[in-house]
Amino acid sequence: MRTLVTGGAGYIGSVIVEELLREGHTPVVFDSFVKGHRAAVPAGVTVVEGDIGDTALLTQTLRREQIEAVIHMVGLIEVGLSATNPAAFFETNLGGSMSVVRAMIEAGSETGVRRLVFSSSAAVYATDAPLPLREEAPTGPTSAYGASKLMVEQLLAWVASAHGLICTSLRYFNAAGASERNGEAHEPETHLIPLVLRAAERDEPVYVYGTDYPTPDGTGVRDYVHVRDLASAHTLALGRSEPGVAIYNIGSGVGYSVRQIIEMAREVTGRDLAIIERPRRAGDQPATVASSERIQRELGWQPHHSDLRTLLATAWVWRQAHPNSYAE
Repeated sequence: MRTLVTGGAGYIGSVIVEELLREGHTPVVFDSFVKGHRAAVPAGVTVVEGDIGDTALLTQTLRREQIEAVIHMVGLIEVGLSATNPAAFFETNLGGSMSVVRAMIEAGSETGVRRLVFSSSAAVYATDAPLPLREEAPTGPTSAYGASKLMVEQLLAWVASAHGLICTSLRYFNAAGASERNGEAHEPETHLIPLVLRAAERDEPVYVYGTDYPTPDGTGVRDYVHVRDLASAHTLALGRSEPGVAIYNIGSGVGYSVRQIIEMAREVTGRDLAIIERPRRAGDQPATVASSERIQRELGWQPHHSDLRTLLATAWVWRQAHPNSYAE
């Protein structure tokens, strides 16, 4: 299947491109390269440089490349930043998704592009929803980031109904780990595992935000899923054929606290890590753990690489092999 991957030069997007190639699909990458890395895209893959808000360029790309499906990854992801600059999140996450949908509708009569897989988030759920979180759990985002993702899901429900699109919303929990080729290299980096590993590399302390959460050790608990497992969920979602929107959680089903992550990082890296405790950050949830039973039952997805040691070990190996990230 000829598949456009918006944000295909980013962390998750680049591993999805790898998975598409492995499964016999033909990926085309659409990326602005503001945060993506050209070196993350495998040789031979068609690349279109452009902004997600450029609906005309998206439409032209869908037509020219005879795209059959879209995996939409582009979006702002920093929860903390969404508290201080919420407008940017709605402009990029909601506005950019509207642009993708408009392009698909415009090009659909010629290319037949009807499948859309959307990068959503567990941040859409209410903080008091019972764990493990199921797809029918109450939503109630505590950040502009989460709210923007939920609004896109609501948009897709209306658009799918009106235009017969086959939309799949994958609610990510916390992507981590690395493939042999691609790993996590955000700037600025806000995700816990790469921050902890960077601290180990530089012999710096780890900042722990919030030690008074209602969790076993007082620190936030998160469900981490290996980026390769996450990528496989997208290729499985491309096989859906029923019009409308299907929503799936993508997580390992196991929650790890910040302190557990730090302790495993000490084991994997062999480095000591000092801790500096800080107050909670606005928008952070106490605990998020997924139930991924629905996607396992309906699409046959399984998390094969998402145990805690593999998550940190693969990320550490990639960082050691790429000390300058993707810089040449």
